[in-house]
Amino acid sequence: MAAPADPLPDLLIAIPVVILLCKAGARLVRGAGQPPVVGEIAVGLLLGPSFLGWLWPEAQAWLFPPASLPYLGLLGNLGLLIFMFLVGHELQLGSLRSQTRTAAVVSLVSIALPLGLGTLLALGMYGAFAPEGVERLPFVLFIAVAMSITAFPVMARILSDRGMYRTRVGVLALACAAFDDVAAWCLLAAVVAVSTAGSPMEAVTTALSAVAFCLFMVVAVRPLLARLTDRAGRTSTDSLVLVLLFSGLCLSALATDLIGVHALFGAFLFGAVTPRGSRVIEHQTARLRAFAVPVLLPLFFVTTGLRADVGLLATDPAQWLWAGAVLAVAVLAKWGGGTGAARLSGQSWRDAMSIGTLMNCRGLTELIVLNVGLGLGVIGQDLFTILVLMALITTAVTSPVLNRLRKGMPEEEPPAGGRADGEGAEEAAAAGAVGAGAAGGRITS
Repeated sequence: MAAPADPLPDLLIAIPVVILLCKAGARLVRGAGQPPVVGEIAVGLLLGPSFLGWLWPEAQAWLFPPASLPYLGLLGNLGLLIFMFLVGHELQLGSLRSQTRTAAVVSLVSIALPLGLGTLLALGMYGAFAPEGVERLPFVLFIAVAMSITAFPVMARILSDRGMYRTRVGVLALACAAFDDVAAWCLLAAVVAVSTAGSPMEAVTTALSAVAFCLFMVVAVRPLLARLTDRAGRTSTDSLVLVLLFSGLCLSALATDLIGVHALFGAFLFGAVTPRGSRVIEHQTARLRAFAVPVLLPLFFVTTGLRADVGLLATDPAQWLWAGAVLAVAVLAKWGGGTGAARLSGQSWRDAMSIGTLMNCRGLTELIVLNVGLGLGVIGQDLFTILVLMALITTAVTSPVLNRLRKGMPEEEPPAGGRADGEGAEEAAAAGAVGAGAAGGRITS
């Protein structure tokens, strides 16, 4: 029996090609005023069956031979775990305690309305798109959550590029997105628990186990990390902190995976409880970011592109009608809900529409959720492709629409320590929320 071929030579070709093309795509779209993630998603789709596999299938088979795909996926998922750790760490949860009434209302509406409309959409799509054997409840819940996503890191990058992240509108949008980000991962964890549980009792057990693990992380792990990193900072053992952080995020991811709420949730939670403000912690998270985001994360984009196939939609006009319906519901629910709630809370029409536009940005966060759904078998490749296209379009239109809305309008920072909109101290919320990507050197996808 012949030994299986060594995938290493194939990986040594595919990895640099993917990294360099994603970097080129990011630079290209940045020149057009788009966040880098738009170019990276587009490159992933172009390298998949939607373009390269259709135009030149031999080239795609040579670049991504079947034996190498599992290894590319593993490396991409490792980058994704590090990314989720960084999102959790850089999302200052303390900022959520300083929400104003406007931020709370906009956040709740921009989650509740997509959940409601997404549920109605999913009920109509179940017969046509649910994979065989998937029950109605997990399918409906997943689509509802997918409609409610806002990409907090991408939004922060857009606001940073425009110099808006410390303005009144930028602060409010970031505060709303911070709340949405936490709520989205909690909702996704619940959907995974329902999807993987064999009975209602198993789902309840999974949920209780997840809550207990969260409490353990906050009560026991967080103080322990603070002591360990403080000691490491005094003894200048920075490399030990890097090992602790990477090992901790892996073990936390393993714990939540065993519980049944997906490994990504554990990495995010470990990042959230990792102490902030420590020089040694910030230095080591920067080292993780400097490698994972530009090197490992592009592999996730290409594996996503390899899973999506626009050709599946081309043969059936009804598929494109459903794709239009998904896009319409996504925009109406997020943009419409955010705009309406902000307007009813006293914002001007221009500011309200700006907030709604930003809340409609989905980016990498949506791709993460979609890959979880595809991995669980809750959605099939056809619906996965439709939802990836929706994520790309809603992310790509954010910057142009925002530019149009803010054209000729001076952006003013809220008064320090003051009440920027008469309702609360949103500047305090910005100081924490911006940590997930607004400032230079932070997460940019």
